[in-house]
Amino acid sequence: MAYPVAMDTHPSFPPELWERTPPEVQAYSRTLESRIATFKAMVHTLQARGCTLQEQLNHTSRNSSRPPSSDPPPSQRPSRPRGKRRRGGQPGHPGHTRPLVPVAEVDEVVVLKPEQCQGCHAPLSGDDASPLRHQVIEIPPIKPVITEYQWHQLTCPECGEMTRAPWPDGVPRGP
Repeated sequence: MAYPVAMDTHPSFPPELWERTPPEVQAYSRTLESRIATFKAMVHTLQARGCTLQEQLNHTSRNSSRPPSSDPPPSQRPSRPRGKRRRGGQPGHPGHTRPLVPVAEVDEVVVLKPEQCQGCHAPLSGDDASPLRHQVIEIPPIKPVITEYQWHQLTCPECGEMTRAPWPDGVPRGP
């Protein structure tokens, strides 16, 4: 198979060396150069696409119109070694509770007394001098006040005319 002899020189070779190169090797070199150019174009395209994908990865609900549910999960905090103190209020720390309302201002008092001993089940009676007090504050449900106006119309026995009572001031005409 004969290849046409190219008169032009190859940019990577000196002209005198290119002219001494067999036509088959010149053709093979050109094929390799075209493949390299194709691969370079593909690499450029992939790099551009990679930048686009990286930009998409960097989008969150804070810097784009994406919903917060599409954000990646937050990174876990590194775990700290556990402290020596227990959770909650520490011994000697003053408590912060809501003060109790005086018994005179309470609407209802429910007295809870045990009827029998937990240990031997013997009957119990008497009063505790200082019982533990627990108050629950509940806001009653709002109930609407419904007023019905029955607007009568009566007939006059003298002239036969129908008369309706006047509408009271401040009462709306609709519900």
